[in-house]
Amino acid sequence: MIYENAKLSDQVFTDGIGKAPTRDGFGKGSVEAGKKDDRVVVLSADLAESTRAEWFKKEFPERFIEVGVAEQNMATVAAGLANYGKIPFITSYAAFSPGRNYEQIRTTTALNDVPVKVCGMHAGISVGPDGATHQMLEDIALMRAMPNMTVIVPADAEEGRKATYAAAFTGKPAYLRFARDKTAVFTTPDTPFEIGKAYYLWKGEKPKVAIIGCGHLLYDALLAAKTLQEAGIQVSVINSHTIKPLDTGTILAAAKEAGAIVTVEEHQAAGGLGSAIAEFLSETHPVLMRFIAIKDRFGQSGEPSELMKEYGLTAEDIAQAVRDLANHEA
Repeated sequence: MIYENAKLSDQVFTDGIGKAPTRDGFGKGSVEAGKKDDRVVVLSADLAESTRAEWFKKEFPERFIEVGVAEQNMATVAAGLANYGKIPFITSYAAFSPGRNYEQIRTTTALNDVPVKVCGMHAGISVGPDGATHQMLEDIALMRAMPNMTVIVPADAEEGRKATYAAAFTGKPAYLRFARDKTAVFTTPDTPFEIGKAYYLWKGEKPKVAIIGCGHLLYDALLAAKTLQEAGIQVSVINSHTIKPLDTGTILAAAKEAGAIVTVEEHQAAGGLGSAIAEFLSETHPVLMRFIAIKDRFGQSGEPSELMKEYGLTAEDIAQAVRDLANHEA
C-alpha cells in the first residue's frame, strides 16, 4: 500500500507522470523565499541559466550577484553577506561548488556558522554526456563531514522547491543537492516536508526490508516496491531527504520493524546516505544492509538511462538487493 500522507496515486506508475529537473525546484523556491524576505540574495558563478538562478535574477535583479567564474570568491562574498544579515544562496555545478571552493565554504561559512546556502547543481552521473569531470559523486561526503552543515537531497522538483524555501529560514549553513536531468515529479504540494524529518512513501504489511533513499532514485525505489509487492515481498520506502541531521528516530524504527535495509543514492557508497545510516545503526541496532550507490568509480559520458544501468542504480537493481536480503532472512 502507498503511505496515505504522501498522497500518491496510481499515476505515479504510469507514463503520464510529469518530469522536471530538481534544479527547477531551486528556481521556484528561491523566488518564493525572495518574495517572503528581502534579505534573500542569490549569487552565480557564470551559470545562472543552468542552475536556474536566472529565475531569481528576473524577479529580483537588484538582489542577484554575478561573480563570474570564481567559485572561491563567490563563497567568501556570500559568507560576508551572511555575516551582515543577508540570506545568500550560492549556485554552481556541484563539481565546482563545493568541489572547487570547499576550503572557502569550510573556513568562511561553516566555521563561522553563518547561513550561506550552498546549492550544488548537476550532481550525480545523471549529468550524462558531460562526463566524469562534471559528474560530482563525492559532494555529500564532503559536506556531511563538515560541522554546522545541514545536507539536503530533494527527491523531485516539487520537493526541491520546498527544500529551498525551508533552508532559507533555518539560520544555519546548508548544502542542497540538485540534478540536471528531467526526472519524475512524484510528490505533491501536500506531501510532507520538514528539514530533518524522513517520511514513508510506501509502507508494506509487515515489511521484510526497508528501502531508504534520497534524490530522484526514490522513484525507482517505488517502482521496485510495486514489483516486489506483486511478488509477495513486502517492503517500506522511506524518503530521507535530509542526510544531516539524520532522522534517527524514523530510521531506527524502520530497522527494528524490517530487520534489513537497502539504501539508495546517486553518490559514492562511501560517505553518503548509506554510510550515515550504517554509522548510526552500528551503535544502536545493527541490521543487514545493502547499498545501491556508486561503488568507488568515477563517472563517464553516456545517456542518463545508460549510466543508471551501468552503475547498478535501476529499479531492478534495487529490487534484486531487496530479494537478496529477504532470501537471507528466510
